[in-house]
Amino acid sequence: MNSEPGHTTLKISESGVGVTFAVHVQPRASRNELCGVNGEELKLRLTSPPVDDAANRLCIEFLAKLLGVAKSDVSIIAGARSRHKIIRVNGITSGRVLSLLE
Repeated sequence: MNSEPGHTTLKISESGVGVTFAVHVQPRASRNELCGVNGEELKLRLTSPPVDDAANRLCIEFLAKLLGVAKSDVSIIAGARSRHKIIRVNGITSGRVLSLLE
């Protein structure tokens, strides 16, 4: 990965309702997992293929479970047809997202 050990460069924007951050999704992986930070993006490996929105649905489900929020609180606001996505999560703080990386 491009990040230094123990140093995260994940760029998170916090608003009154939640947070926004970038993710890089690798579809068709052998298992669903959070791989840390790659540049300014959170890297996810997901088992589903990138067809019929399957990877997007799994991305939302995986992040919701990881962050302990409802699936309806997680949305892809940009990059639905790309591996590079912008995610908005309502009802959490940036500290909660960063705690996943520790």
